[in-house]
Amino acid sequence: MPTMDLVPASPDDYRRRAERRLPRFLFDYVDGGAYDEATLARNVADFRQIALRQTVMRDVSRVDTSAKLLGLHASMPVALAPVGMGGMLARRGEAQAKRAADAAGVPFTLSTVSICSLEEIAAVSSAPFWFQLYMLRDRAIVREMLERAWSVGVRTLVFTVDLAVIGARYRDVRNGIAGGTNALGRLRSGLLSYVSHPAWLVDVAIKGKPHGFGNLAAYVPNAKNPAEFRAWVESQFDASVTWADIEWLRGIWRGALVIKGVLSPEDALLAVKAGADGVIVSNHGGRQLDGVASSISVTPRVAQAVGDRAAIFMDGGVRSGLDVVRALALGANGVLIGRPWAYAIAAGGEAALKKMMQTFQKEQHVAMALCGVDCVDKIDAAILDHASSGPYAIMRAASCAGDPRPNVIE
Repeated sequence: MPTMDLVPASPDDYRRRAERRLPRFLFDYVDGGAYDEATLARNVADFRQIALRQTVMRDVSRVDTSAKLLGLHASMPVALAPVGMGGMLARRGEAQAKRAADAAGVPFTLSTVSICSLEEIAAVSSAPFWFQLYMLRDRAIVREMLERAWSVGVRTLVFTVDLAVIGARYRDVRNGIAGGTNALGRLRSGLLSYVSHPAWLVDVAIKGKPHGFGNLAAYVPNAKNPAEFRAWVESQFDASVTWADIEWLRGIWRGALVIKGVLSPEDALLAVKAGADGVIVSNHGGRQLDGVASSISVTPRVAQAVGDRAAIFMDGGVRSGLDVVRALALGANGVLIGRPWAYAIAAGGEAALKKMMQTFQKEQHVAMALCGVDCVDKIDAAILDHASSGPYAIMRAASCAGDPRPNVIE
């Protein structure tokens, strides 16, 4: 007797649906991390060690989950992170995600290696969105992409700095996407995966074309699909990039500049010195250097070092509105979520992502109310239960920092 397909309530539920609906190589691409995936697991596990301090008998009849992120109003301090190849997870997946983000009242961040182009996303609505870019070897392309982003209304640039080299993702090797088998083996594996997922095959593979990287099509005109873009993209990653290049970038980008991939107070301070308006504490979702600290464990020290000189964001391991509150209590001004929105869009498209974002906001509301705070700028380390969390590094960092959260959310 078949089991009932339960209504999804959490990112884990959407993850299970996404696993059933996606070809193996695509699910592994989204779900996997580098090497043994220790950091990937740590990102999630470390949030679970942070206990909230329940406080009752406060007037929480008007809890406000909203915040200003880099000057823009958001319904909650959450943005959708850049996810490469999002348009392979659902038909024109990034466009669906942009509509869902608009409905939720939060920023959407378009990846450089998205299927949908800047122009296609801008056509979804007039609501502003963020754009993520790498430092490519060809600086002329960087300049041109910045001009394209500005021309379609992008005013916040998320610049990724932790891809000087690419971490080895063993799942990608095992399923052949990273060249783990010969060409014939990859073809057979791909065909088998496609035909065993007929709904995806029809809706995305056939009806969702074109499948090239929309932002890069003009620079790699002979490439027709993501696999054919891969070699060019990897050849463009520049291992010689230093903070001087970020200063150059600051000189040509007129909008807000957020540096993504900072994992130490020292690098955060260098980012600010180079002209960053914000930093994202991130280990690339555990997809680059395995064995490093979780993003949330580093966040208090970065916030303490940077103070009010820049906005502090973090990503990696956020799976609920409770985690959003935990991150803010430890010094973040906001969080970015990647895998959760990727799971949801793969599981049920725009409608599923809208529902998941509603759940995030409700969870944040409940956590704030039962911790005795009614607005985001009152969330600080005082709402954490240090005694119940045990002798854990995150809690020690928060204790040493006092209230580490800089007052840059307006």
